[in-house]
Formats: sequence, structure tokens, C-alpha cells
Amino acid sequence: MNTAYRNFFASITGKRKGRKVAPPRLRSRKDNRQAIRFTRNARFRVLDNGRLRLPKIGDLHVRWSRQLPAEPSSVTVIRDAAGRYFASFVVQVDDSPLPPVASEVGIDLGLTHFAVLSDGTKVAAPKFLRRAARKLRRLQQDLSRKAKGSANRKKAVVKVARAHARVADTRRDWQHKLSTRIVRENQAVYVEDLCVVGLGRTRLAKSVHDAGWASFVGMLEYKAARAGRIFGKINRFAPTSQTCSACGRLDGPKPLSVRSWTCPCGIIHDRDVNAAKNVLAQGRWDNSNACGAQVRPAPVPAPRREAGIHPGAARCSTRSAEGILVL
Repeated sequence: MNTAYRNFFASITGKRKGRKVAPPRLRSRKDNRQAIRFTRNARFRVLDNGRLRLPKIGDLHVRWSRQLPAEPSSVTVIRDAAGRYFASFVVQVDDSPLPPVASEVGIDLGLTHFAVLSDGTKVAAPKFLRRAARKLRRLQQDLSRKAKGSANRKKAVVKVARAHARVADTRRDWQHKLSTRIVRENQAVYVEDLCVVGLGRTRLAKSVHDAGWASFVGMLEYKAARAGRIFGKINRFAPTSQTCSACGRLDGPKPLSVRSWTCPCGIIHDRDVNAAKNVLAQGRWDNSNACGAQVRPAPVPAPRREAGIHPGAARCSTRSAEGILVL
């Protein structure tokens, strides 16, 4: 709570950058999520038979998704709204860089096609929430007909939570596979810095949240850092859809209904592929510009002996032929 209020006051006073942070809220009585954390001092153990021993609980059967690469320092047991239990371990591992490759890619994210790569590859949007909308609507209707506080209503709540969890897990698994493949096949990955919060307030909000752009970009960023790849975000205001990737001509804004256009130089552009090529070119330009470092030198305060007015300095100084002061 102390951290939440500190961030809130820093946000409203302008000390915290980014969007405004709201004050902390009381936890809802309808929130069925629970979590407990055990540190090394709690003496939890991972037994040789694959079970997890927790203090005051006992040995638990665990369905391992992977082997632990190192000795865990803590474990968090999480119960989600669907009634599933997860054990999350904290371990320290070293990054394993992948062998370098020559290819680089720019990615243009969208709704019709989830991702369009600069090499012309188009990844169709799976639309997991849209596909499960019919089942979710039926479960929500069944939930609304149950009496509040009854046992049947609690069962209906769990069914709705499981349906939403299935959609989220499917989306997350698909994004993991796609992001891993992109990072492995390319030495540098560049994407556009989209304002997902702003797009989530438009009439396309449901489709934007169904796409999950923010989580996908986050996966690309941390996987590229682990694999030793280059990752960059270009400015969201860059006119990637208005610029010809061949001649660099700025052709002006176009409505979303225009999917292809012809540049005066004679090249016919696919809107999304052309935008992805411009994302790649802009990302390369930003990366080659002092490797992302500060180009303009930072201001340096003048030494005390040079600051202020020195009346006697004119008598002990002369000027060279070029007009430069020489002491």
C-alpha cells in the first residue's frame, strides 16, 4: 500500500513519467484469486520424486512444465479464478545468446493480419476471443440466471472463469511460439510503439484487446535480450503507412479502406508490407545513430573560475587574428 500511494502521489505531482496512476483500491469480495509466497527461510524443498514439500502443507504432486535450471530461492503458489493452482519458482540463470544471423525484420501489427513482416510474410490474426464469443455468451447468460449467493452461482462463476482462462492460455501459447520463431530467425527486430491504451478506448477496443499487442511486444523484447538480439521501437508518429519504402516520398494520409496504393515512382505498394519495410528502415536508422546513445552532449556546468564577470581579465588578455580570446 505504501508503494501504491507513493506512485500515486508521484504521478499527480509530475515526478513519475507516463500515464497517470490511480490511487489503490480495496480488494473486491468477488476476487477469487489467492497467492502465497515461501522464501528459502520457510524451508520448502523440491524432492527427488518430483513432489514439492511446503511447510504446514506437506508434499504436493506437481505436473512440471520444465526442469528447474538452478536452485530456487522462493516459490509462489497461485490459485487463479478458475480454481487452478500454479507454483512459480524464482531461479537465477545466465542468458544464452544465439548464434548471429544476417537477417533483420520490421513488424507492422494490425487487426486483419496480426503481424506483417518486412519480407512479405503475413500472419493471420487468430481472434481467440471472437471464436469463443458464442460459448462465453451462453455461460454468461447461465450465470445471470443464478441467484446471488447460491452454490449454483459459484459453480457458474468458475465455469465462466475457466472459459476465459482457456482463451487467455491459447493466446499466450500462440504468441510465445510466434515470438520465439521471430527472435531465432532474425538478428534485429523492430516494431512500432503503438498506443494500446488509446486504441482501447475506440470502437475497435474489443479487437485490440483480443489481439494482445502489448504482451506480444513484451515477449519480443525480453526474448531478444536473452538471446543477444537487437530490439527496437520506432516512434508511433512516424508516417510508415504514408511513405514509399522505395523512393521515400511522403504521399499523405490514407483511410483504412485503402489496402494498396501506387506511388508516383511507379511502384504498387501493399499498405501493410510497405509499413513493415518502413519500420525496418526507421529501426535501422535509429540503431545506427550512435547505437541509441545520446548524440547531443549533456550540459556541463562551467567551472567556478570561468563563471561570472572578471574586470581584470581584459588587461591580461589579447585577441588572435581569428578573434579567439587567448590568455
